[in-house]
Amino acid sequence: MKKLLLALGLIAAPSILAAQTAPSPSPPPSAAAAVDYADPASWLCLPGGTGPCSYPLPTMALDPSGYGASSEAVPAADPPIDCFYVYPTVSRDPGLNSDMDAGVEEQTAAVAQFTRFASVCRAFAPVYRQATVASIAASFRGQDPAPILNAAYADVLAAWRNYLAHRNEGRPFVLIGHSQGTIHLIRLLAEEIEGKPEAGRMLSALLLGFNVEVPEGRLTGGSFRTTPLCTRAGQTGCVITYVTFRAAAPPPEGALFGRATAPGRTIACTNPAALGSDAAVPLESYWFAGTRDLLQASIAWSSQGNPPAPFLHTRGLVSAACVQRGPLGYLAVTVNADPADPRTDEIPGDISFAGIRQAGWGLHLADVPIAQGDLIRAVEAQRDAFLSTRR
Repeated sequence: MKKLLLALGLIAAPSILAAQTAPSPSPPPSAAAAVDYADPASWLCLPGGTGPCSYPLPTMALDPSGYGASSEAVPAADPPIDCFYVYPTVSRDPGLNSDMDAGVEEQTAAVAQFTRFASVCRAFAPVYRQATVASIAASFRGQDPAPILNAAYADVLAAWRNYLAHRNEGRPFVLIGHSQGTIHLIRLLAEEIEGKPEAGRMLSALLLGFNVEVPEGRLTGGSFRTTPLCTRAGQTGCVITYVTFRAAAPPPEGALFGRATAPGRTIACTNPAALGSDAAVPLESYWFAGTRDLLQASIAWSSQGNPPAPFLHTRGLVSAACVQRGPLGYLAVTVNADPADPRTDEIPGDISFAGIRQAGWGLHLADVPIAQGDLIRAVEAQRDAFLSTRR
């Protein structure tokens, strides 16, 4: 556990420069090399398993007065809903697609982004041959990413079909993805769930850190034919999605995230702390205490000293509002700085390549932790609303 927590910083600092100078990576895996998802070893997280989603998460509140109450998130004993998670680009394997050995990168991604959800749902997370960090560098050099992503998606699809046929048992479920994980879940939702009976059991899809498109001023259309954006607490069968930027640094021209390119479309934004609203509201965040901003030293979370727990829980350290303006759509984040109190006035989340901040990526590394408490609360409300109709 300690090794995993210490390694969480890997998520925030992928070695892009190393990937750019690495030997030429191997091609994507053959479509014939199918993964057996009936084998528990092909899963990062399964209910009752011993993987990263089974770990308790020691957590300390960080309030305006400093460090506060301690708590420990633990998996629920028998939750009535499932969560199916696909992790982001973390693999440092040398090929364009990762192998099926879930290393520290995959495990720590799950700990940081998904394990806390196990307090409200049964946790399912497949290992998949994802497009690696090296593949990002390869795409910069002109490599076609489509075969790489298609190979990764084939694994996610196989895992989903195994889950649905043999593990779901008719239970309501939530899809959760970030970055590359969201890319695959967008396709999965559009091709495998919309218009099918299982769509009636989908509480929501939390599609974070990648662009979900909708026509300007509409809640449906674009990335999905019939699945709407969530606009109120307890609404089910809908999508919660956003890409995060500092309010003072919106998506620039040519941004990877937050800016639609198709005429008449925008990037969807649903603030999990205020569904259906564009007002700025405080967020409930869960931070790994060792996360680094890629262009500055470790965050000094409190003038009281080093954090006494691996995770920090903040309420209102940041506020956020959905911005929709033509093709622009993003969650605009403001730090509620107060130099007079001991709490940090800085948050991590920016990303850089070769030491240069990438303005078009926004606060990509903070997409999940910055509103994790609000996301979990949204899932709880959806669970309660769905189950109340089945009594």
